[in-house]
Amino acid sequence: RKNVQVLWAKKDRYGRTVGQVMVGGLDACLEQVKRGMAWHYKDFQGEQSAEDRDLYDRAEIQARSQRLGLWRDTDPVEPSAFRRQH
Repeated sequence: RKNVQVLWAKKDRYGRTVGQVMVGGLDACLEQVKRGMAWHYKDFQGEQSAEDRDLYDRAEIQARSQRLGLWRDTDPVEPSAFRRQH
């Protein structure tokens, strides 16, 4: 029940809006990566600013090293690989 702001500049090939979801000044996507709830999707990191790319990279490395969330699994499957398998 919070207001969000979506910062976006493009739509993907399926017509979906691609952007950052901001909640109370926090990047919700980055927070998910920090908590081990999401991967930093590297296929499109070139579309991120250098600052965001660095923040997301460091967040994932930290979550992996602390074995947070999905990184507790001994062999986590990247979402794109999971989709190909199913």
